[in-house]
Amino acid sequence: MSSSDSTKSPSEEIPGLTNERTTEYKWIVNSARPITLSVFSTLLLALSGFFILSATAQQLDNPDLIQSFPAGEGPAGLAFDGTNIWVCNYSGARGTVTKLRASDGVIVDTIGVGGYPYRCCFDGANVWMTLIENNQVVKLQASDGTILGRFPVGNSPEGIVFDGANIWIANYGSPSLTELRASDGEVIGTFPVQPGPTGLAYDGANIWFTAPGALGVGKLRASDGTLLGFWTVGTYPEGVLFDGAKIWVANNNDNTISILKPTGQYFGTLRAGQGPVSLAFDGTQVWVTNFLSNQVTAYRKRSGAVAKIYKVEDNPDDILFDGTSIWVSNRGSGTVSKITRTAQ
Repeated sequence: MSSSDSTKSPSEEIPGLTNERTTEYKWIVNSARPITLSVFSTLLLALSGFFILSATAQQLDNPDLIQSFPAGEGPAGLAFDGTNIWVCNYSGARGTVTKLRASDGVIVDTIGVGGYPYRCCFDGANVWMTLIENNQVVKLQASDGTILGRFPVGNSPEGIVFDGANIWIANYGSPSLTELRASDGEVIGTFPVQPGPTGLAYDGANIWFTAPGALGVGKLRASDGTLLGFWTVGTYPEGVLFDGAKIWVANNNDNTISILKPTGQYFGTLRAGQGPVSLAFDGTQVWVTNFLSNQVTAYRKRSGAVAKIYKVEDNPDDILFDGTSIWVSNRGSGTVSKITRTAQ
């Protein structure tokens, strides 16, 4: 994934945080103990690492446009095919996937797949999704929703990611990662990992996975599945993201975001909202869903400063960027939110 840092200085004013220049911040870089600094000192130090915004300073931002569109029951995973948003509806007896037009949120199709669809990804032509109950992944043709195949994987598959040639699946109940050839679903390999793998990300050469039961994040070489390392992060890590330079991990139970260098070296920790789950990158900011506080938070990639906090609907789960807008699945509301900024 290619990306570029913001050209703005970390000391520039953050939209929606009107008290930024008079509020104190907490800054953590390679230290387990928060150090309270004045905002002036923090801004000078922010060039060398991330800092944490005090919870009392966080204010809800007013976006230029925030829209809500109905999906199915318990919308969870999201994928974008270049034109449409695909939503895995985790709840409900039938198990469906909803296809919405990204331009206006109109439902184009609803497809029954069964088995509690949870997370999904796009391979350039097809949408793949994990079915937790059936221990399968399903491959749908994005153009018309035709089911092209069902492929067995490990127990309780959750996270899924495409590496440019193959599909990787995190088998929470096995515990292992399964690699499938995207062209035909053939199993290339199954690789044992730490307990309860959940979230997946691809950095261009390696697959990163979260393991909530082991309180850490691991790194496998995509070419042969070799485990290259495993590092402890926060409590119950779920989502993981590569922003082009660093690895971001959402720690659900302690309400933090861990930042690692691609080598696995610890870089910093940020405070999140309540129950952070999933992450997305828009080229400048990293966005995080906060499942229990019904908010999404955007952090500046370069400084780690909180740029925006938006109120969405109930239990925001997955999140993605479609090149223009941020989409959020609200599992408790049966909707997806679309956040669009027309002014930065």
